[in-house]
Amino acid sequence: MKSINPYSGELLQEFQDHTEEQVENAIKNGQSAYLSWRSTPLSERASLMGKAAEVLRSRKEKYAKIISLEMGKVITESRSEVEKCAMVCDYYAEKSEEFLADEPIELPDGAKAKRVFDPLGIVLAVMPWNFPFWQVFRFAAPNLTAGNVGLLKHASNVPQCSLAIEEVFTEAGFPAGVFQSLLIGSDKVEKILQHPHVKAATLTGSEKAGEMIASQAGAEIKKTVLELGGSDPFIVLKDADISKAAETAAKARMINFGQSCIAAKRFIVEEEVYDEFLGKFKAAIEDYKAGEPLDEDAGYACMARPDLAEELYQQVKKSVDLGAKVILEGMEPEEGKAFFKPIILAELTPDMPAYSEELFGPVASVFKVKNEQEAVSIANSSVYGLGSSLWTNDLDKGERISRQIESGAVFINSMVASNPHLPFGGIKKSGYGRELSVDGIREFMNIKTVYLG
Repeated sequence: MKSINPYSGELLQEFQDHTEEQVENAIKNGQSAYLSWRSTPLSERASLMGKAAEVLRSRKEKYAKIISLEMGKVITESRSEVEKCAMVCDYYAEKSEEFLADEPIELPDGAKAKRVFDPLGIVLAVMPWNFPFWQVFRFAAPNLTAGNVGLLKHASNVPQCSLAIEEVFTEAGFPAGVFQSLLIGSDKVEKILQHPHVKAATLTGSEKAGEMIASQAGAEIKKTVLELGGSDPFIVLKDADISKAAETAAKARMINFGQSCIAAKRFIVEEEVYDEFLGKFKAAIEDYKAGEPLDEDAGYACMARPDLAEELYQQVKKSVDLGAKVILEGMEPEEGKAFFKPIILAELTPDMPAYSEELFGPVASVFKVKNEQEAVSIANSSVYGLGSSLWTNDLDKGERISRQIESGAVFINSMVASNPHLPFGGIKKSGYGRELSVDGIREFMNIKTVYLG
């Protein structure tokens, strides 16, 4: 397994994949750890999660550099990612006892009952490269605190991140086996899911990967949470603050160089303000400065792998060949290189990839609509339903429209963002289940009814 700097193409480090015997031992160690970890007082588990936050903050520069060098994210964003991981650890350290407290149930006949929350055991996490720390910690922080144990199968291009995350929990004082990183390929996942000690799985990744995990786990009757792709709409109504909307739209499309499931991808604008928005949006994106991943002033560096840049370019090329109008011209990536430039496309039709597919990179699809009804119709035409952003100065209207949008979240006058306090997840082909908030810590718990006769 190779760790390669996508900006320079340099081989950073090479690792041996874990053998079947090593994987089997990891599962055995995880099960052994679980049997004692589940009985460890919740207050002690929460305290250790707080220490994980301290480790993250004390080693922020080290971990941020690993992220930037291994997948190309600019260093300022990598630092923010590590800090956000510390924040989610603190959040569950502080809130877990409240979230997992027994809940009394009053019965009509006067009998007593309660709802209690018990951990399940080993949870397999199959995680992506785009936020290589955050995606893992938003699973690990609630689940480890709740008494489950974690096995991580990370994306194959971020093995250093995978091992660094295990280091965080080790240095924080978590018992051996409570969190383990496996350096394995995707072809080894099914056998792990078949193991009786593995009780559930969570995946953040592509629609195809979600189908595979859901099918394999379903065959074993094991619960899954899937956070898959998104083609989030960013709706701008004519009464919106256009300058603020355009500035935020650029950030929402360019964060992590567009490689985010909740990045705004489809910009749907009422015709009265379309030209003003498009001009300001284009100017805001052009202000982003290219540079190296460790450049403090860079707004973006490169995509995470050369094949991802090529795939995105082919989606753009096909759309342009079918008649899409280029508002901001990018570049054709060089063979074997991960460099890309932001692109804006308009005048799109349903047969174009830029209309109907997820564009996982810095390409914006812009739509002109006659009214809010057409805006909602286009927003809901996607097979995805992860997040959405709606811009209007009439908050009552915004709330009314938000109930018509088919997505797991609607952010009014703000870009979509994950936050430990807010449930996170999607509908349709964006997946199912929820992470974060109280929902995230209860997803992989046995919600047990205890009746007191």
